[in-house]
Parts: sequence; C-alpha cells; structure tokens
Amino acid sequence: MNLALASDTVARLQFGATTVYHFLFVPLTIALAAITAGLETGYVRTGKEKYFHATKFWGKLFLINMALGVATGIVQEFQFGMNWSQYSRFVGDVFGAPLAMEALIAFFFESTFIGLWIFGWDRLPKRIHCACMWMVALGTVLSAYFILAANSWMQHPVGYRIDHATGKAQLTSITDVLFQSTTVVVVLHTLTAAFLTGAAFVVGISCHHLWKTKRQQDQGLPVNRKKTAAMRTSLRLGLVLAVISGMGVALTGDTLGKVMFEQQPMKMASAEALWETAAPAPFSVFAIGDVAKGDNSVELSVPGVLSFLAHSNFTEAVPGINNVAAAEAREYGGKPSDYIPNIFVTFWGFRLMIGFGMTSFVCGIAGLWLTRKKRWLAPDRRTADDEVPPLMLTRSRELGPFFTTWGWRCGILTLGFPLVANSFGWIFTEMGRQPWAVYGLMKTSSAVSPNVSVTVQVIALSVFIALYTVLAVVEVRLMVKYAKAGPVTSEQPPAKDPTLRGPDADADADKPLAFAY
Repeated sequence: MNLALASDTVARLQFGATTVYHFLFVPLTIALAAITAGLETGYVRTGKEKYFHATKFWGKLFLINMALGVATGIVQEFQFGMNWSQYSRFVGDVFGAPLAMEALIAFFFESTFIGLWIFGWDRLPKRIHCACMWMVALGTVLSAYFILAANSWMQHPVGYRIDHATGKAQLTSITDVLFQSTTVVVVLHTLTAAFLTGAAFVVGISCHHLWKTKRQQDQGLPVNRKKTAAMRTSLRLGLVLAVISGMGVALTGDTLGKVMFEQQPMKMASAEALWETAAPAPFSVFAIGDVAKGDNSVELSVPGVLSFLAHSNFTEAVPGINNVAAAEAREYGGKPSDYIPNIFVTFWGFRLMIGFGMTSFVCGIAGLWLTRKKRWLAPDRRTADDEVPPLMLTRSRELGPFFTTWGWRCGILTLGFPLVANSFGWIFTEMGRQPWAVYGLMKTSSAVSPNVSVTVQVIALSVFIALYTVLAVVEVRLMVKYAKAGPVTSEQPPAKDPTLRGPDADADADKPLAFAY
C-alpha cells in the first residue's frame, strides 16, 4: 500500500469513527428537546404533576446527552483543517457558509435558551419558561439543517463556480445550497429518523420502569403511583411519536431514494448490488457478490421493486454498477473499478438501516395496540392513569405471563434500534459516495492534507479512540444512573407562577448597583 493511499485510509477512518460517534447524540438531542418541550406544554396547559415530573426527568437526560454531543461535535470541524486541508482549501468558500450559520445562529440560539431553561424554573413565568425549551428545540432543528445543507452540497454540489485562477469553488447562491432538493429531502429524512430515535428511547426507558412497577405489584410491594403516572404518559407519547415518525421515515426515505437515483446512480446500484442495467430492476433481499467478476454468485430478489423505488413504476430501467462505473471512467478518467464503492458495506448498511429503523416502527404499532386507552377495553380491564397498563390482545383478553414479559422486554430493547439504524445510514451515505469527497468535483484521495504523515494520523486516531471511549463510559454511566432512578416525584412544581420582576423586586429596588458590565 502506497503512502498516499494509507494516509487517505487513516484520515477516512478517523473522520468516520468520530462522525458516527457524534451522531449517536445528535438525533437523540433533537428529539428529546421537542419531547421535553411538549411535556412541559402539557404541564403549563393542565397543571398536572405527571407532566411536570416527566418534563424534569426527560429534560435531565436531554442535558446529559446534549453536553456530550457538543463536546464531540467541536472535534468534527477541527478535522477539516487537520486531515483534510486540501478539501478545506477547495470548498471553504462554499462549505464554510452553512457551517458559520450553524455556529452563529443555531448554536448560540440553543445555548442562550438552554441556560434560561435550566436556571429559570423558579425565576421565569411558566409560559415563558416553556417557550425557552421550544426555542432550544427550534435551535437543534436549525443546527441540523445547516449541517445537512453542507453535507448535501458534498453529495450534489450546486450554487457555485470554479475560480480557474485559484482552482477553488466559490459560492454564487446560498439559496441554492440551503434549499436544493437534496438538502430538503435529507433534512426531512434525518429529522423523522431523529424523532423515531427519541421515541424509541422514551419507550424503552418507560417500559423499564413500568415493568419494574408491575413486578413490584405482583410481589405485593408498595409502588410510587406518581412515578407510574409520569412513565405511563411518557410511554404513550413515545409510542405515538414512534408510529408517526416511522411513517415519516418511510415516506422521506422513498423520496430520497428517487433523488439519489437521479443524482448518484452508483449509490443506488451499490445499495442493491445491481451489477448490470436491468428493466425491470429487482430489489435484492440477499446477495453475495464477487467484485472481481462484477456479479452476484448468490442472490434472492423481488422483481420490479427497485424500478418502483427509483421511478414509481415497476418497469423502467435502473443502471447497474458496471454501467455507471464505465460511464464515470469515460468522463473523469481512470479505470471503472476506481468508481465502485465498497459493495459489501453499502449493500448491508442499507439493509441494516431499514431493518433496525422499521423494527422500532413496528414495535410502536404493537405497543399502541397493546396499551390502548380505556374506551377500547372492557370495563373490568380498564386501569387508572397512575397504574401500569395491562398488555391487552383483545378487548377483554390480556397477554399471558410469558408474552407479557417479552412484550415489556421488546419495548426496552427497541431503545437502541434507531441508534444502530442511524449509524448504518450515515455509513451507507458516505461510503456510497466514494471515491468522491465532493461528487464529481474532488476525489477523496485528493482531499487529504499532504503534509500530515501517516504516523501523526495514527497517533491522533488512537488518542481520539481512547478519549471517546472515556466519554462513552461517562455518558453511559450518567444516562443509566439517572434513567434507572426515574422521575423525582418528591419535587413539586413552583407554588406560585414567578413574575419577570422576581419575588424580591421591591426589596431590591433601592439597593446600590453592585456590578455593571
């Protein structure tokens, strides 16, 4: 292996590892911000303690997750100047615009209002306090939008021109960058996936507490009914959100597949291990490919489905890997094999993304049915809002002990499925674009820093792995500690809604100014 290829490989490994690790926190932060805001809205509107306790509980987990997300996200932008200086020089004028917007608008938006939310429980009127969390939720969405706009430009560059004197890409239309079709669809797909992630997280932890409470009841032990009420409300919210966001993921994913077919046909072909152009094109359920020969030795497929995913009909042709690679070799030079991504990773990454994501969607549907509300059940099977709901198969028939146990366990297990799906989704997205850093403009091998040795890269990668391992241990221990503890039901809402002037405003009116800035 020559030095340039080794440098390229290590740089990609480092960026991929840190990106996937960082993206474990991002979707959960986006979803938990909105979920917390929604629960606090319920408290403001109804004054019920169950909403207050749920808000405080999920807000605490949101803050832990957000802190780790910010810490790992800072590293991402530094890497552009460390391992990818050639890339930064080429696209900095374009790529830097949405990143600057993310930092100057979205990040400060989030940080300002999260501070008000954390310290404002006893100082701000509850409506204004609730609005602060909604502003945080809006900030997380804006942050995701600007970052995804930058990434979408790498997938499908628009709104630029090449300065032939400097050889750099220059921004000509920020509107095109922010609102091109790729950006809009990717943002919608990512946000719906984020809410599916948050929904599964809420469902998993709620199931843990409710199942634990059920076992305590079966043993005749006392239970905390306020805690049960908060967790039952959270479970219902999580299940509804899982179903809605799961449908959103499927719809936006279908649209994204059609956009991907038009803009990056190689990614679509590699996702299906479709080696030769086919009309109609089959959807491959399982395949074992031979890259050297350019075909599949074993394949199980459904005829016509890939044509439908690409064109919304079952007959049109979809170009194959060999055909697209040959066309790109003619246009950009080199051998056709230079333009074929890692088929194993893209093929299975695509399937694992769909499989894990849709499993949580199915669990949401099953959970909604099994824990449905009173009017769907026989009178003798109905329970109060502060009791553990029975898992009802029919109007009057409850699941048996074995299936009840596994019903709660499946609810707990679904917690991690969307996180896995998100990781495989990003791996597929970035690996399927190879060998391009910016599709059609700059290859990954040309984007690395020329003066950073492989030794330095390996040391940096090792340090990042060690550091991120420590952060992972801290994150998991904190999340497990506070998630297992559950809501602190001894904490009561403020007895009186604070005013903006504060309770001691009159007493402090004549005091001398102590500090000015």
